[in-house]
Amino acid sequence: MLSIYMRFVQELPTGFASKTSHPVRVIMGNSCLTSLTLTGNHIGDSGVVVLSKALKTNLTLTTLDLKANSIEEKGAVALSEALMTNSTLTTLRLSRNSIKDNGAEVLSEALKSNTSLTTLIMENNMIGTRGAQALSEALKSNSTLTILTLGSNEIGTAGAQTLSEALKANLSLTVLDLMFNKIEDNGAVALSGALKSNSTLTTLNLGANKIGINGAQALSEALKINSTLTTLYLMANSIGENGVVALSEALMINSTLTTLGLSKNPIKDDGAVALSRALKSNSTLTTLTLGDSQIGTSGAQALSEVLKVNSTLATLDLIVNSIGENGAQALSEALRINSTLTTLKLRRNSIGENGAVVISEALKSNSTLTTLILENNRIGTNGAQALSEALKINSTLSILTLRANEIGADGTQALCEALKINVTLTTLELGWNSIGDNGAAALSEILKVNSTLATLKIMRNGIGFNGAQVLSEALKTNSTLNTLSLRYNSIEDHGAQALAEALKTNSSLTALDLGCNKIGDNGAMALSGALKTNTTLTTLELDGNEIGTNGAQALLDALKTNSTLTTLELGHETMKLLPYPLCQGLGRCTTIH
Repeated sequence: MLSIYMRFVQELPTGFASKTSHPVRVIMGNSCLTSLTLTGNHIGDSGVVVLSKALKTNLTLTTLDLKANSIEEKGAVALSEALMTNSTLTTLRLSRNSIKDNGAEVLSEALKSNTSLTTLIMENNMIGTRGAQALSEALKSNSTLTILTLGSNEIGTAGAQTLSEALKANLSLTVLDLMFNKIEDNGAVALSGALKSNSTLTTLNLGANKIGINGAQALSEALKINSTLTTLYLMANSIGENGVVALSEALMINSTLTTLGLSKNPIKDDGAVALSRALKSNSTLTTLTLGDSQIGTSGAQALSEVLKVNSTLATLDLIVNSIGENGAQALSEALRINSTLTTLKLRRNSIGENGAVVISEALKSNSTLTTLILENNRIGTNGAQALSEALKINSTLSILTLRANEIGADGTQALCEALKINVTLTTLELGWNSIGDNGAAALSEILKVNSTLATLKIMRNGIGFNGAQVLSEALKTNSTLNTLSLRYNSIEDHGAQALAEALKTNSSLTALDLGCNKIGDNGAMALSGALKTNTTLTTLELDGNEIGTNGAQALLDALKTNSTLTTLELGHETMKLLPYPLCQGLGRCTTIH
């Protein structure tokens, strides 16, 4: 099954519906196609009319993605007519179009009779109150739609109120996304009222809606009664400390909520303290996101204390706060005791090398943490060396992200020493660390002996041909690495040629990202040669390079015989060099992106 990105290929010519050689005709004529993605092709209403006609008789397509295609009311009308007869399409994505209220109204009419569509994505379509009202009426009778995404529209308070009325009657919707819709506190109040009686909704996203303290308090009251909602996202809502206090009170009673997203709210240290009190008694919350919430040392200390007694929280996200070295110290003490936390995210918290050192000490005894995100904390070489010592002992950490930490080649060398011993780390991200060719050489030596690392991301590290060369030698013998990202380096054609040689013998790599590496036609041709014999690579990203018509055509020719590649990303500039040949002659079922 092949997946080709067709984003930004070219605008479809006027009157293309009469051209049977056009890719849309070729694609829809495929009798085993189940998923079609035409993101960003500006097919417009005329293109949608052609697709809709095909949908009326098509019996295989289940997913259609028409994101960013300049679709307006006429296109929505055509799709709605198709939905009234089509019985196989389950997912329709229409994000970033301009269907507006009229388009929402006609699609709503189709939902009243359609019995197959389960997911409808209509983000960023300029849908207002009237469109929301139409969808609400449809939801009162529709019994199959389970996911409705209306983020980044303009439904406002009135739209939220009418949707809340639908939620009181609807028995199928499980996910409702209303992010960025200006529903404000009164809209949140109305939805809260619906949550008191609704028994099917499990996920509600109200991010960036200015619900404020009043909205948070209303939701808090609903959470004390509701017994089905498991996920609630409230990011960027200006709910502040008092709003968090109200939600914390609900958490002491609620027994179903497992995920609470509060990032980008000024909850500060007092809000973190209130949540900590709730977590001492709450026994269901497993994920808490508090990124960019103005939390400092005292807030981190309060959360650390509760982690010593809480037995359910598995993920704590504190990215972009200011916990500093002392906050890291407090968390490290909690990690020595806690036995449930599996993911800790501390990106951009100014913990410095000393913070990395104390967390490293905790890792030597902690036996549950599997994911640690420490990117952009200036831990430097010393921090990397401390983590290296921990990795020699720790037997549970599987994902470590150290992006943008100034660790350099020396820090990379230290980590490589640990990887000679460690048998649990599967993902290592070292992007933006200036490791250079020397760091790449150290990693290459480890890849020759390490048998557990599956994902290595070393983007933007000043790696050139020499680094690519040594990595390619390692790939010829390594049998466990399946994902390698070298994006934003400078391996150029010679580096691509070296890696292509490795692909001819490597049997484990499934995803290779070489985007933005100054690769030209010669590099692309070398890679196309490798694709003719490689039988494991499924994803190859080459966007942002200098590949011309000859290189792109060589890659596409390789796809005629390659039977494993499912995703090829060539990017805008390269794709527009190829008018319309890329769907023809591929010779098998395809998923086209």
